[in-house]
Amino acid sequence: MSHPSAESVNGPCFSYGSAPRLLPWAGFGGKPAYLVTDSRVPGALSRLADTVESVQLGMGADLVGHAEALLDDPEAARGELRFLSARLTESLREVLRVAESRGARLAAAAYGGTTSCDAREPDDERRPGA
Repeated sequence: MSHPSAESVNGPCFSYGSAPRLLPWAGFGGKPAYLVTDSRVPGALSRLADTVESVQLGMGADLVGHAEALLDDPEAARGELRFLSARLTESLREVLRVAESRGARLAAAAYGGTTSCDAREPDDERRPGA
């Protein structure tokens, strides 16, 4: 199996094996990290990614509840609100990564497991799953 260059991974499509999975954590230098597997059976790294996604979504839901309570408090301190804004931003970034990853996997499944290149028009410049 040939591996894509860094440019093709970040480019408009992938042209090998099964569609890669965007992992719920960043790779080196904050770049997206992908898992490529030839198997449809989830391996240890896939299960770990599922667990991390679940934790991230749960923490996001908890944070929304905390935000609602804090925003209802007219005496909330500026520092508390800044801290809340920072955590909400982090959580939103994580949830968007989960949504992008799951959307790409749904799209790949809808096209019968074809690669992202097969499912897109030639002039489509978006990332896989976008």
